[in-house]
Amino acid sequence: MDKDFFVREIEAHSGMMYRVAYTILRDDDACKDALQDAALKAWEKRFTLREERYFRTWITRILINTCYDTQKKRRRIVSLDEIREPQVAPPDLSLALALQSLPEKLRLPLVLCYSEGMTYQEAAETLHLPVATLRGRIARAKGELRKELDAE
Repeated sequence: MDKDFFVREIEAHSGMMYRVAYTILRDDDACKDALQDAALKAWEKRFTLREERYFRTWITRILINTCYDTQKKRRRIVSLDEIREPQVAPPDLSLALALQSLPEKLRLPLVLCYSEGMTYQEAAETLHLPVATLRGRIARAKGELRKELDAE
């Protein structure tokens, strides 16, 4: 993998990477740091990617691991005053709030498949899950969202 290919792919997937990082970290500054750390780790390990067509799945997995590392480092109690609103207003606020109320293991598969357009197979590989487990989590997440939105 040469430098030009790497830079092109990182730029092409930067929006998706930010949204995935925000799904986990929920902090703009932490997301930007995680993106930089993930890009650096990917560059250092670029020779471990066997096929360039799997770059998106590979970089997403690196990013998710980096976000989890960041979470471990900053585990602390956060007051409601410290929580900032996302920069872009979601098209449907009630849906965004319901989605944020889901546990991460249900929220992340939904974001990868429906917001980021990954196939179930790609998302399952990224999350190191069997496809059947991913489908089950998506179905549970949809059910939880339905309940939450019907209650409103």
